[in-house]
Amino acid sequence: MFGMRTVSRAVPTTAALLTVGTLVLSANAASASSTPNPADTVKANSGQTVAQLRQEVAAGTLLNTHGVRNVCGPCDAEVVTTSKTSSTPLSSSLPAGYGPDSLRAAYDLPTAASQSTATVAIIDAGVDGTLASDLATYRKTYGLPACTEANGCLHLENYTGGAQPAPQRGAEGEAVEEEVAVETSLDLDMVSAACGSCHLLEISVPWQDGLDNNDVSTGDFAKAVDTAVAAHASVVSISYGYTADVTNTSGADLAALNHKGVAITVSTGDSGFNGGIHQKWPSDLPSVIAVGGVTLPTTGKATAWADGGSGCETALAAADGQPASVTAACGGHRAASDVSADADPNTGLAVYDTYAPSSGTPNDWIVVGGTSASAPYIGGLFARAGHLTAVDGPNTLYADPAADFTDITSGNNEALLTCSAYPGISSKLCNAGKGWDGPTGLGMPHGLGAF
Repeated sequence: MFGMRTVSRAVPTTAALLTVGTLVLSANAASASSTPNPADTVKANSGQTVAQLRQEVAAGTLLNTHGVRNVCGPCDAEVVTTSKTSSTPLSSSLPAGYGPDSLRAAYDLPTAASQSTATVAIIDAGVDGTLASDLATYRKTYGLPACTEANGCLHLENYTGGAQPAPQRGAEGEAVEEEVAVETSLDLDMVSAACGSCHLLEISVPWQDGLDNNDVSTGDFAKAVDTAVAAHASVVSISYGYTADVTNTSGADLAALNHKGVAITVSTGDSGFNGGIHQKWPSDLPSVIAVGGVTLPTTGKATAWADGGSGCETALAAADGQPASVTAACGGHRAASDVSADADPNTGLAVYDTYAPSSGTPNDWIVVGGTSASAPYIGGLFARAGHLTAVDGPNTLYADPAADFTDITSGNNEALLTCSAYPGISSKLCNAGKGWDGPTGLGMPHGLGAF
């Protein structure tokens, strides 16, 4: 049901500086200070210390000795495993991946805490039975304000607008919801990392949508977006991708994902260049913000992530606000991505997840990547900045000055398909370069100006 694949890329080794809350942790912290660093001694289930894992994340070499597997078929999340031959998530009692402060520094975001209380809606399959407590642990670890149902910050709804159903108790449902809980935790943790003061609205679609690739699933997501907008969400984040067809690119499904003044951020997928014809739904829609991925070492330049999705949707017009200089790569049609953020499991994100009704083995702290990480993070930045009135798809991004982005000028996403194999396809759809390109769009955030 859940596939596993191994990724390994050569990335220059760099010094490791990862921030947890206000404490800077490094591989040589013990020698630099008389205060013991727990990460130097606490070990992950791989046998390595957390300090060693943090150094590998910072260097972008984590997958040299570890594997990675998809969380679920339609999900765009990838969890790092203990070894290249194992499907067991790499886990530890302390976070090894990047946290909010590391990302803030990478994107040159303001050091002052966010003040926005805008609502970000996150749509996920199934119900995560430990979502609230896991979110509380993540936020407490990184010094973020509490976000609970009791204080009005966290809201849980079903896609029809009512209360969430109880978690599944059948064997298949429990297994799916346990796996997809990694996706759910990733989504909420990334919005929290981007906007610690924002309100969170978690909307559940049926658990089967974490397995099925059909028009029922895409219809459920479309209904969930309408539910989010009715609940006054300022941003909607979707980290799932399905096959585009005439049903979900027209009529009610198309209208549901077109709301002026609401930023809808969607992951472009984790399969690299799409061949230049059809992009995954809903990142193919002109009215959403298609978010790609980068590899983000702590020093040196970020590069295009080798597996980040990009390409064209030739059945649809250009994205809202997308200039001719961009859509020329797709013959005037919708080109993806629009913008990007860290998505490479090699430079993965710290996620806290303990929901384990099927296996009975909680994950604890894990390292996760995929464009499922970049989409909710970008959504959180839109909510934090709060300039949403004029947002209509990615239009405001394309109207922003280049200085609001860090241009990604190296790397490609031709891991499976190459631009050169398709006559007439622009190399910009596969290769990062000056200005807009398919894998990274306009680039990654440089401050909050673009949002």
